[in-house]
Amino acid sequence: MYRNKYLIIEGNIGVGKTSLAKLIAREFNFHLILEEFAENTFLPQFYNNPEIFAFPLEMSFMAARFKQMKEFFSKHTLPFPVVSDYMFHKTLLFAKSNLKTGEFKLFEQFFQMLNTGLPSPQLIVFLYKEVPQLQKNIKKRGRSYEKDIKDEYLTRIDKAYNSFLKRPPKSTKILKINTNELDFVKNKYDFEHILTEIRKTGFKLG
Repeated sequence: MYRNKYLIIEGNIGVGKTSLAKLIAREFNFHLILEEFAENTFLPQFYNNPEIFAFPLEMSFMAARFKQMKEFFSKHTLPFPVVSDYMFHKTLLFAKSNLKTGEFKLFEQFFQMLNTGLPSPQLIVFLYKEVPQLQKNIKKRGRSYEKDIKDEYLTRIDKAYNSFLKRPPKSTKILKINTNELDFVKNKYDFEHILTEIRKTGFKLG
């Protein structure tokens, strides 16, 4: 019911997912789903001690994302345009990067049970930036719990996304955009460039 107007913006930490999702929602009157993570008490603890806090962090993220999406799509029963700054599948990607093998196998079982109850997007736009630029953006937004994120962690997350992009869900198109030279927030021509690329996939924005 929702698939033909369900767009997801994805990419690494600090790439600009939320900014682009907000711009598209405002420009085309899309309903907006933004990831809610600021209140996750495990996040700062994870960045300081990932081995101990990885599993509770990933479980809490999965529960929060599922609850948010399930409630959103339950309240809206008619076809309507939606743009989100995350996909539920990112739960599995981050978990695979952060969890030990045994923990991940258990985590994946819970993920598969929940994932079957959520709608699939028509298009996932994956934004790419090199790690130094990601770090620059992370420092600029000044979230205290992100200040110790290592380059190695961002590289690991990027590899997890690339693995997903090679084998996306059959019903979903993937558009990868290199944003190293783009500033779609301040430059309207860069924003229009992204919109043009989205339209080329067949996704109807307006």
